[in-house]
Amino acid sequence: MATARLACVSVDIDEIPCYTAIHGLPEPEGARREAIYDKALPRLVDLFDDQGVHATFFAIGRDLATEGNGARLRDLVAGGHEIANHSQDHLYDLTRRSPSEMRAQVSDAQDALEDALGERPVGFRAPGYTITDALFEILEAEGLSYDSSVFPCPAYYGAKTAAIGAIAARGRRSHSVVDDPRVLLAPADPYRVGRPYWRRGGGLLEQPIGVTRGARLPFIGTSAVLAGERGADLLARQMSGRPLVTLELHGIDLADAEADDLGFLAPHQPDLRASLERKHAALRAAISRLRQMGYAFVTHAEAASRCG
Repeated sequence: MATARLACVSVDIDEIPCYTAIHGLPEPEGARREAIYDKALPRLVDLFDDQGVHATFFAIGRDLATEGNGARLRDLVAGGHEIANHSQDHLYDLTRRSPSEMRAQVSDAQDALEDALGERPVGFRAPGYTITDALFEILEAEGLSYDSSVFPCPAYYGAKTAAIGAIAARGRRSHSVVDDPRVLLAPADPYRVGRPYWRRGGGLLEQPIGVTRGARLPFIGTSAVLAGERGADLLARQMSGRPLVTLELHGIDLADAEADDLGFLAPHQPDLRASLERKHAALRAAISRLRQMGYAFVTHAEAASRCG
């Protein structure tokens, strides 16, 4: 693995219907359906420009059908960012579909992104971080260089399971699914996957979602935003010593309930109840602390090339 201290900041560009699917709510109509690309994405780009970060954006293939989104992704590439594959339709139960459906979700997104960008992505992230050996086989067959889906985080696993149960208790059905609990045994640093995928082997390079040393707390945008500036700084400090730190964000991490007309979602999505000022401060604090600890920011693709 790489000897230098590297950090990757990534963004899952999940549009608002992805969140209504999680919470079992009706899909929104009008402009708020595209609030992530239209409103949150420019804020994230401004943040990265200000912080000198080249990020990796995991894009959903179907969103390229919306006018202007292809140009937005091309602008990201022109700015030094990476675009990677986040599946064609962001099916939360992707790993429960047939092999042919899983293959199509990967390859159709590859095609859509190549058509928009002129080159095929080299990285993949599964919807909801849920992945299986069968999906890894498809990624390898598609010629991808790395995956970044494995999330060995007990706190996140427990919270997700509880949330799905709570939604069901209210008479709604979440489209979200939980991973095999043995994912919690997976390495927290980059590794070549074995069979099963939570063990080391000689397969595809995995760059896991960030967890802190020791307690394996989640080091993602949601936890940083909810922790606030000081809490985000503390979480970043607990990443010290990892050869590769991954800070995974979602577009909604810089969405605003009032300004973006997302008030209907705020009762269900805690991070939407935080102000934009608080969110900006928290993300800046996490990025700044990593830089102060000697981490150099690179895209996931660059980190994969250095890992070999």
